[in-house]
Order: sequence, then structure tokens, then C-alpha cells
Amino acid sequence: MEPSEAWGVRWEMATSPLAKRYMEVATDKQSLVCLAADRNTMAGLFELIEAVGPFVAALKTHVDLVDDWTAEAWAQFCQSAHDANLLIFEDRKFADIGKISRSQMAGVYDIRSWSDLVTAHLISGPDIVDGLQAGWADVDRNGGVLLLAQMSSRGNLLHPAYTDEVVQKGTVHSGVFGFIGNGSRPDELQHLRSTVGEEKMIWTPGVNLAVGDGEMGQRYGDPAEAVLAGSDCIIVGSGIHKSSDPVASAKAYALASWNGLIQRNG
Repeated sequence: MEPSEAWGVRWEMATSPLAKRYMEVATDKQSLVCLAADRNTMAGLFELIEAVGPFVAALKTHVDLVDDWTAEAWAQFCQSAHDANLLIFEDRKFADIGKISRSQMAGVYDIRSWSDLVTAHLISGPDIVDGLQAGWADVDRNGGVLLLAQMSSRGNLLHPAYTDEVVQKGTVHSGVFGFIGNGSRPDELQHLRSTVGEEKMIWTPGVNLAVGDGEMGQRYGDPAEAVLAGSDCIIVGSGIHKSSDPVASAKAYALASWNGLIQRNG
């Protein structure tokens, strides 16, 4: 199946070349899964890529959570991710002014040199997107920003009025790849999609094949329902990396997400 057939209007309307790349990878693997690789050792991360790389389209990292991180090991890890045809998504949740965010893209982790996507809050204003994009430009790379429009954690402060303002400012910015939505609440996600339109991506945490409440206030919704409600990528962590059989779990999430996309555009 060609990406244009699988993604329909989203493929036609997407303005970001990176969004097109993601949709191509997702179509090739028949998976709308971003693996939240929340392991704190390099060996654990390499193990995950080797096991489930063929069944996921992107890899979400928290580089500062890795206990035995070294620049050399991380470079090898990123190469392994690229060899597995994975987009690398650093979930840094930048929130400072543009100048500081640009500097934070450098530093000891040099996020600008290996990330394809990063997350950011818009609380400091749209200049943060300019700062992050300048970080990539400093090393002659292109990347995309996912703005947090919703969160799936219980009691979060991203209220509807704030969400709408984030969408209003983010949809008109070429540096914005898309938005983070709430996969645990399909009704909220449908509203987000209606305000975002078709040109930007929506990626969603808060999904699990076992719906309900998780640890530390996390809530989970059904992955296929999230895709039907407008999600373009489901972010899955413990449902895969804490599974007794990560490969089987990754395949199950891939199938659920892909079926959701086909049903959505059928």
C-alpha cells in the first residue's frame, strides 16, 4: 500500500517533509507505534531496538535518564535506530525562552545532532520553536517540534483554553511538526483534531491494550480508538518494554494502530 492510500487527506495536506517521512516509515512497517524506550542502561536500549525495531516507526528517548550514557555509546545507539528506519524523538519538553532552548539543544547531550523530533511546552511563547529550529540549523539539520497541547496524566493543568491557544499559534508555525494529544480520552482527542485540521500531526501517549489507570497518575485508553479519534502515532512504553514478550506486544500494538488507520480512512 502506498502512503497516499493509507493516510488519505493527511498525506495530501501535510506541509512538513518530516511528516511525510514518518508516514512513509509507518506505511512500510504497517505500524503507527512510537516506542517510549524508558530504559536506563545503554544495553537495555540496544536490546529494545534489536527486538522490536521492525515493528515500530519511531523511538522516544529521555537521554538524561540513561545511567551509563557516553557520547560514543549514544552515537552507536542512534546509528542503530537509523539502521532500523526509526525516527528519533527526544521527549525533552523544552519550556524556556528561545535563546536558552537553542543552547539546550547543544550542551553535553547535543540533542540537535541526533534528534529528528523534540517536545516543547508553549508556555514561554512561540519563540521557543524558533530557538529549537535554530539549534538544528546550527548543525545543518532539519527537525520538527511537537507542542504539548494535552497530557494524559491525572490532574494536569493543560486546560481546554490553553490547548486551543497552543493549537492556534502552533498550526501557523512551519517549525511545528504537530501536537501531543491525550490518547486516554478519545473525546478530547477528537476536539483536538477538529481544531488542528489536517496539516499537522497528532501523536498520543496514554494508550495501552490494557486500558485503565497506571502508575503515578497515568491513564490509558485503547490504541485503536485513539487512532480513530485522530491520532497519527501512538506512543507506547511499558506496554512493550515491560512486557514478558516485547516482540509479541510490539506486533499487537502495530496491528491495532494500523487497523485503526485503515478503518479511519476506509
